[in-house]
Amino acid sequence: MLLLTKLLQFVLLTTKRYCIDESHGLGHSMNVLHFAHNIYEGEVRLNPALKSQENVIYISAIIHDMCDKKYVDPEQGISDIEEFLQKKITTREIDAVKQIISTMSYSYVKKNGFPNLGEYQHAYHIVREADLLTAYDFDRCMIYKIHLCNDNIDCAFEDAMYLFENRVLQHNNDKLFLTDYSLSKSMELHQYSLERIQNWKQLLKKPHL
Repeated sequence: MLLLTKLLQFVLLTTKRYCIDESHGLGHSMNVLHFAHNIYEGEVRLNPALKSQENVIYISAIIHDMCDKKYVDPEQGISDIEEFLQKKITTREIDAVKQIISTMSYSYVKKNGFPNLGEYQHAYHIVREADLLTAYDFDRCMIYKIHLCNDNIDCAFEDAMYLFENRVLQHNNDKLFLTDYSLSKSMELHQYSLERIQNWKQLLKKPHL
């Protein structure tokens, strides 16, 4: 069985086990993987040494939320991940994956800054930025907030708007993107999210909906 298949199955089983909703589930993992791939393809031309870290980048991108404290005790999540990765990659690579996914969240970076991961620093930023790019999906944010607001769409929209105004739409101002691909793509996604927000504002005002 291909490693990619096993990784996606692990995400699917873990989301069911810990009741991780779709905003941080399999679809999100796939989106982060695709962004990580696009960033990697641009960066490896500048840094050929990344070729040896390709698996670490893609594995981290796929499973990064399977230890998210919003859903699972982080230590338990990391333990599950470490057990899953045994005999699939080297111990050194497992340690790199653990370090990347434990320090890449927005809240961690805002509080502690970027960690020093040595030879895996570039790989870390690729995965971190891929996850940040998926944050521009306003509907994904709405889905997460709907779960928290007991299905109240107005509450979900207001909470999502607050998060976007104070976090997501500030990503570039906060200088969170370092790679050329992310700097360019984030501007495109920024505009798309504004259009999506405007659509929601119009929909929520329709009296017959």
